Amino acid sequence: MTAPRGTRPDPVELRAWLTDRVSEYLRMPAADIDPAEQLAAYGLESVYALALCGDIEDHLGMMLDATIIWDHPTIERLGDYLSELHDEPPGAGR
Repeated sequence: MTAPRGTRPDPVELRAWLTDRVSEYLRMPAADIDPAEQLAAYGLESVYALALCGDIEDHLGMMLDATIIWDHPTIERLGDYLSELHDEPPGAGR
């Protein structure tokens, strides 16, 4: 899933994409990842959290704070935040 720039990504598709990325870093099936569970509970290390942040930036074409994974520590919360953030004008509220 790739939303065209300027288009709000679908939250359901974004969560699925995030789940796939996290499953690759954790080397576990995506079906075993609960989107409401804290990513830290799965043992997502900081180096992978930073890599995930970079993946999200590339995927959505936006710059993010490196702390986004810790500020929104579940796939559900992260997906919701990213969908909402995508609607903000550049430079607002990040």
